[in-house]
Amino acid sequence: MTDSTATTTDLDIRLEKHRTELTGYCYRMLGSSFEAEDAVQDTMVRAWRSYDKFEGRSSLRSWLYRIATNVCLDMLTAGNKRARPMDLSESTPLAQAALSPRPDHTWLEPMPDNRVLPTVEDPAEAAVAKETVRLAFMAALQQLPPKQRAVLILREVLAWKASEVAELLDTSVASVNSALQRARATLAEREQQGADAAVSDPLDEEQQKLLDRYVKAFEGYDMTALTALLHEDAIMTMPPFDLWLTGHDDITGFMTTLGSACEGSRLIPVQVNGLPGFAQYKPDPEKGGWTPWSIQVLEISDGRLTGFHFFLDTQRWFPLFGVPLHLEAEADEVKEGV
Repeated sequence: MTDSTATTTDLDIRLEKHRTELTGYCYRMLGSSFEAEDAVQDTMVRAWRSYDKFEGRSSLRSWLYRIATNVCLDMLTAGNKRARPMDLSESTPLAQAALSPRPDHTWLEPMPDNRVLPTVEDPAEAAVAKETVRLAFMAALQQLPPKQRAVLILREVLAWKASEVAELLDTSVASVNSALQRARATLAEREQQGADAAVSDPLDEEQQKLLDRYVKAFEGYDMTALTALLHEDAIMTMPPFDLWLTGHDDITGFMTTLGSACEGSRLIPVQVNGLPGFAQYKPDPEKGGWTPWSIQVLEISDGRLTGFHFFLDTQRWFPLFGVPLHLEAEADEVKEGV
C-alpha cells in the first residue's frame, strides 16, 4: 500500500466516524431522511476534496459541521418547510374523510434511530438525543428560519458554546444569542399548543405493556380493545395524505371503513424518531402472506396512545428501516387457511 493510499484510507475512516451524528444534524435541519443522507454525502465529498486546505485551526468535527451547515442552508434556500398534516389543515371529521395526497416534499419524514443517534454511554445524553428527533420537536424546528434552526440545534441539542457557533456561522456572539432567544420563543409557543410524547428511555414496564396490548389489538383488529388504549384526543395521520383524524371514535371508525383492508395486519417493531414504532404489513390477496403498508410511529403520554402516524410510502421507507418488502405466511397459518 502506498503512502497516499494509506492517507486516503485513514481520512475515509476519520470522516466516517462522524457520519451518524452529521446525519442527525442534517435531518434536524432538513426534516427529510433522504435529503439528510444526501447532505451528509455531499459534506463528505466536499471535505475529502478540500482536505488539503484544512489548516487544523479547528477540530475536524467542527470543520465538518461548518461544511454540513452550508450544505443544509443551500438546500433550504427554496424556503420549503416540511410539516405534519396537523400543521397544514384542520382535523377532518370521519363523515368528510377523503384521501388527498400532497407531494413528498411537503412532509416531515420518519428516520430510523440508528441512522441519526450515535451510541453514547451517558443515558441522560441518549435520552436528550432521542427527544430532539421526535416528530413534534422536528415539526417545531421546521417552523424556524434556517439560521435560527442551525443556532438552536448547535446550542441546545449539541451543546456548542455561543462563540463556537458564531465562528461556524461567521457571525457575532450577540447575533447567535439573539437568534437563539427568538428560536426558543417560537418553540415555547409550539409547546403550549400541544404536549409532546412522554416516552421513557428505555420504555418503562407500563409503556411496554401498553405496546404489547396495542399489537394484540391492532393485529386482532379489535376496535374495543384499541379504543381503551387511545387517549380521547388521540391523533392519527397518514402522509402523503393530508387527512388527519382526532378522537378514538373517528379513528376506529376510519379503520373499519376506509381503512378496513388493514384487518389481519402484522407488525414488526422498529425504532423510529426516538419513539416506538412498527413496520405494518397488510394481507396480500394476490401473493399470500403480507405486503408492506406503513411505518407506524406511536406517541405515548399518561399511559395512553396520544398519536399514531402511518407513513405510507413503503417503497422508500421499508428499505430505509431494513425490513422486508414481503412477509411469507407461516406454514401453520397456511394449513389453517389464514
